[in-house]
This record gives sequence, C-alpha cells and structure tokens, in this order.
Amino acid sequence: MSQDSTAAPESARKLSGRRRREVVAVLLFSGGPIFESSIPLSVFGIDRQDAGVPRYRLLVCAGEDGPLRTTGGLELTAPYGLEAISRAGTVVVPAWRSITSPPPVEALDALRRAHEEGARIVGLCTGAFVLAAAGLLDGRPATTHWMYAPTLAKRYPSVHVDPRELFVDDGDVLTSAGTAAGIDLCLHIVRTDHGAEAAGALARRLVVPPRRSGGQERYLDRSLPEEIGSDPLAEVVAWALEHLHEQFDVETLAARAYMSRRTFDRRFRSLTGSAPLQWLITQRVLQAQRLLETSDYSVDEVAGRCGFRSPVALRGHFRRQLGSSPAAYRSAYRARRPQGEPMPPGVMEPGVPAQASAHTRRAAAAAGAPGQPTASSALPEHGKPGSDMYAAGPGRPSLPGQRSAP
Repeated sequence: MSQDSTAAPESARKLSGRRRREVVAVLLFSGGPIFESSIPLSVFGIDRQDAGVPRYRLLVCAGEDGPLRTTGGLELTAPYGLEAISRAGTVVVPAWRSITSPPPVEALDALRRAHEEGARIVGLCTGAFVLAAAGLLDGRPATTHWMYAPTLAKRYPSVHVDPRELFVDDGDVLTSAGTAAGIDLCLHIVRTDHGAEAAGALARRLVVPPRRSGGQERYLDRSLPEEIGSDPLAEVVAWALEHLHEQFDVETLAARAYMSRRTFDRRFRSLTGSAPLQWLITQRVLQAQRLLETSDYSVDEVAGRCGFRSPVALRGHFRRQLGSSPAAYRSAYRARRPQGEPMPPGVMEPGVPAQASAHTRRAAAAAGAPGQPTASSALPEHGKPGSDMYAAGPGRPSLPGQRSAP
C-alpha cells in the first residue's frame, strides 16, 4: 500500500545550489520508443497553469550524440546535452532502447552525479535498466514492465525487483512499469510535489484516472519466461503450471528440483524476479480469473480447480491481487463482453477441465496480454460502475499497484 505525501521529499531539500526543484530533465537515447519518451514531455513540458497545474521547466537532453532515431524511423534533435542535467532537480529516463545493450558511460556518470547532488532520479519502463546500470537501484525496491522484470532481477541481483507494482517510489529513486504506468508515476510525482488537487487537475486534462487500482498481475502473460527455458528449473515450473488444480506448496516444488527450500527460493527468484510462493499464488489466481471468464463453475468449484484449499482462500487472494471479489469480477466481465462475441482463441471453453495442457494454458495467458480486451479492463476504478475517476475532489487513500517509501 502506498503512502502519497504532499510534503517535499527529503531529496528535494538537499539539492545542490545549482539545481532547481522545478527543473525536470528528460534523458533521450536513440532507439527509444516514442510513446514512453513523450509521457514526461507532455506531463512536465506543457504550461497548464490555467487549469491549476504548477509549471515545471523542461530540459530535453540527448544521452548520446544525435540525431536520435525513434519509433518509425523518426529523427529527433534534443536541444540540450548531458551538461544540462546539472541544473535539474528531477531527471527522467523514459525508456532504454534494448535491455541487452549497455547504456553510454557518459550518461551513467551524469545520472550518478545528479543523484549525489540530491536530484530525484526516475526510470520509466525499461529506463529502470539504465538506473540499475548506474548502480542507483542497488539494495532498493524497483519495478519495470512485467515482461522484462525477470531479466532485470537476473542481471542485477542486488535490486529488489517487484513485477507486481505499477510504480515504486523509494524516495529519491522511482521506477514504473510499462507505457501507461509511466503516466501513473508522473502523476504521482506531481501529487508529491504539489498535492492531490494539482495532480487531479492534470489527470483531467490528460483524460486519465488520477489513481489506478491494482498492479501488473492482471496483465501478465504467464507463459514461461524466455530465459528460464534452458534452465533445470523450467521442468519444475512447467509441472506446476500443469498441476495447478492440485494442492501442493513450494516445498513440493523444491523437492522436485532436488533443492533445499532456501536454495530453491534463491534460484527461483533469480530466474523469474518473483518469490516462488507469490508466483504460485498469482498463477492460481490467474487460473481462477480464466475460469470465471470462460466457464459456469461456481466460485467454490473454481477454488477447487485452481488448487486453493478453500473458497475463502481464493476470495482473499483474488481480492488482494485484482481488487474485486470473484463473483463481482465475473459479473463485470460478462457485462462488458459484447453479446455473442466468440471466446478468444486458445481460451478454455466452459466445461474444459483445469487439467488442460500447458500449451492451452499459455495460449489462454496470451489472450490476456496487454493490448487485448481482458477481463480486468471490465473493472471500473474502485470496483464500481460510474466511477468518478475524472471528477475533482480531495485526495483518495492510496491504492494497490503503487508503492512508496515508508
């Protein structure tokens, strides 16, 4: 549960003399996706004082020699270079072009200096890989797009990667999940700097909810991560996916891997970016989500077919992960699904047993990938129709899906 604060963050009070809190530097690289790059430019670079949004001063900086090529072959020319970062109180890395390529050394040095001088450092989506390469995430909680979280965890084992969160605020270093979660984090920054009213006004201008409930769980593709395919643990993970209808625990998985529980936990986290118990619970909830969407099983039957020891256990985990009860989730999904619309390819039809093959299970997961009309999109903000997500009003309590420093 996050704790939003309207007080100035500690890092802002320790800025070096040449840096200004209201100055935001956005660091762009060649090959970066244009959507993620445009998010901080739109949030911090447009004057919306007429709507009650305090103004920031934006510095768009090239992280390497230009021209910078982006999505679709477009070429960009940034008005500033790395030297301009020395004036910024906040530095944003909106995305990195490739999780397998090392960022430029000069850019990493500039980020380290900025952090040492009190600047707030922000990584959106794969921008977290740049922050990690600079050593700014060592020993810290962080997130990134769920698809890249296992790679981030494996490459930088000292980073506490949490693939469930939409964003993580660790005080002077902040990270977000992919694409739209970058908007969530930028709104959070405005809320931290200037309060809920300013963030709400900006959200209305952008026509987005000021706060989103839930995390990344509802978007995860639960097929095996690419990097685990050749690992001995892959067989154990595949077995778990095939037997979700059975009641087993992490000790069972560790025994199948011929490892102690402690060794298994460590190896599993390094490969998937998640603790095995949390992964197993999330897998069971995801299976329940599919059965609620595609079958007429009762909630009690769904609980049994997903390996939960009781319907009460299913309801508790389901609500924690998706912000809704199983019954309300099914009702919302069916209300939103157009009448007569066929089942998505690969999704289990009503009556198909939960013991379906891993291939079927992965195909079903792919049908719920980002960009598809998933059931989770049927849940309005706060789990009720007619949400006032765009209406003005006092700041709401913090919600799951966004994590802040205690």
